[in-house]
Amino acid sequence: MSLKDQITEDMKTAMRAKDSERLGTIRLLQAAMKQKEVDERVTLDDAAIVAIVDKLIKQRKDSITAFEGAGRQDLADKEKAEMAVLQAYLPERMSAEETLAAVKAIVAEVGASGPGDMGKVMGVVKTRLAGKADMGQVSAAVKAALAG
Repeated sequence: MSLKDQITEDMKTAMRAKDSERLGTIRLLQAAMKQKEVDERVTLDDAAIVAIVDKLIKQRKDSITAFEGAGRQDLADKEKAEMAVLQAYLPERMSAEETLAAVKAIVAEVGASGPGDMGKVMGVVKTRLAGKADMGQVSAAVKAALAG
C-alpha cells in the first residue's frame, strides 16, 4: 500500500472513530499534498509525500517554539498533537551515529576538505538522506565533519 493510500485509509478510520483532531491533521496533510500536485502538475510518490510531511513537521516545531515563548501552552499542545500524527507517516529515522557515519562517507567520497565545500556536500547529502534523517541533525554533522 502506498503512503498516499495509507493516509486516505487513516482519514476514513478517523472519520469513523469521530477523532476530530486526528482527522483535521490528516486533512491538512492531504490539502498540502493536493496543493503540490496541482501546482506542479505531478502525481506524488512516497518520497515526495515524505518531503511534505517533513516540511509540515518543521512548521509545527517552529510554531511550538513561538507559542511556548509567548506563553500559549494550549496552542503549543495542539501543535504537538498534530506533529505526533504527522510523524506516523515518516519512515524510521537514522540515529545520530548513523547520520554522522553516512555524512563522513559522503564527505570522503566528494573529496571535501573544509567549510567552503559545505554546499557541495549538502547537495549530495540531501538527495541520499532525504526522509531518512533529520536535516537539522544532518547539517550539524556536515559542519562537524568539515571542521574536523
